[in-house]
Amino acid sequence: MVIFITGISSGFGLETARLLAQEGHTVYGTVRRTVEPLPKVHYLQVDVRDQQAVNDAVQQIVEKEGRIDVLINNAGMGIGGPLEFATEEEIRLQMDTNFMGLVHCVDAVLPYMRQQKSGKIIALSSIGGLMGLPFQGFYSASKFAIEGYCEALRLETKSFGIQVVVLRPGDFATGFTGSRKKVADEAALQAYPIYKTAIAKVEHDENGGLKPVVLARKISKIIKKKNPRHGYVVASLEQKLSVLLKRILPAKWFARILGSYYRV
Repeated sequence: MVIFITGISSGFGLETARLLAQEGHTVYGTVRRTVEPLPKVHYLQVDVRDQQAVNDAVQQIVEKEGRIDVLINNAGMGIGGPLEFATEEEIRLQMDTNFMGLVHCVDAVLPYMRQQKSGKIIALSSIGGLMGLPFQGFYSASKFAIEGYCEALRLETKSFGIQVVVLRPGDFATGFTGSRKKVADEAALQAYPIYKTAIAKVEHDENGGLKPVVLARKISKIIKKKNPRHGYVVASLEQKLSVLLKRILPAKWFARILGSYYRV
């Protein structure tokens, strides 16, 4: 299969590109900086926030391969801090990367997938796309947006034989933790003294989380499935339980549980 993955310089994207190439797929991946190349992976220097750059990359793939069978929307970033103190620049960076980057890629591949009457679109959301996480509010907002977008996209494109699958990872030990943009404004820290404790808990859980190859293997299985589910939670048993509780408990009860966990 011809597979287009965004954000393969590290973490989920790196491990997924490595595994899929080893399995014999033709893999194209985007990066924003020069990296040590993986064997049998084709690199494209693209910022997914740039629609024209994404269009050019997709056209390049189609001209060479004749088709795109799978799009894996992986590129993303996170900002941490009190919602009140996030700057407009930070908010736009968060939403433009995580959500608009996805939209740009889908818009670029859809004409070809519609023409070939087939295709899989795999979008990385998060457990944070199912529940608003304290001091990661705009990250959650970007992932909630992905959830709603993909729900609509799935209905609009099913008549073309296109499948839309949403992945919701829990805590994973990737470079995401170290690259998170965090509010360092002293006024924010004074106004929200619980922020330091909450973000420390987040980082502790991430650093002790699953290895990214676990998600890569799940993606490989989804690609092979004839009829994959609409969505998958890939997380520890505890985090899968939290998703279940979110669905079945009254909102106030779940909010108390989540607040207690993050000590807010």
